[in-house]
Amino acid sequence: MGARGPIGKRSEERMGHRSKEEKDSIVKAPSGPPADLPDLPEPDAMWHPIATGWYLSLRESGQAAFYQPSDWAMARYAAELMSRGLQSDRPPNGQYVAALNSVMSSLLTTEGDRRRARIELERRKTVAAVPASVTAIADYRSSIGG
Repeated sequence: MGARGPIGKRSEERMGHRSKEEKDSIVKAPSGPPADLPDLPEPDAMWHPIATGWYLSLRESGQAAFYQPSDWAMARYAAELMSRGLQSDRPPNGQYVAALNSVMSSLLTTEGDRRRARIELERRKTVAAVPASVTAIADYRSSIGG
């Protein structure tokens, strides 16, 4: 795992001069599912829906490009732990929550975890949505030659 302490800013949010070595130490990967995702076991039908959703979300996340088979096995283990905790009649204790968070953190599931490991997922560029009324006016203008 990476450094302790406050989570650093994303590279594009940092101000000032950074050394080439520091810039080169950040690994960038595209967000979204990796193109070469291996065949993975489906979630256990007995898992809690939240655990199933978390496990499936890993397949759609950019950090999955770095996962090896042992990481996927750890993800199944984390989903199983999560599911058992969520299905239990007793409230979760702090030790259980800390252990589950540790496993999830080792899988780089949050942006903070990835920043500490000096991995950044490149955000997709968002296209500004044009209100339908503006589109209709533009279409009308082009139809009358304006």
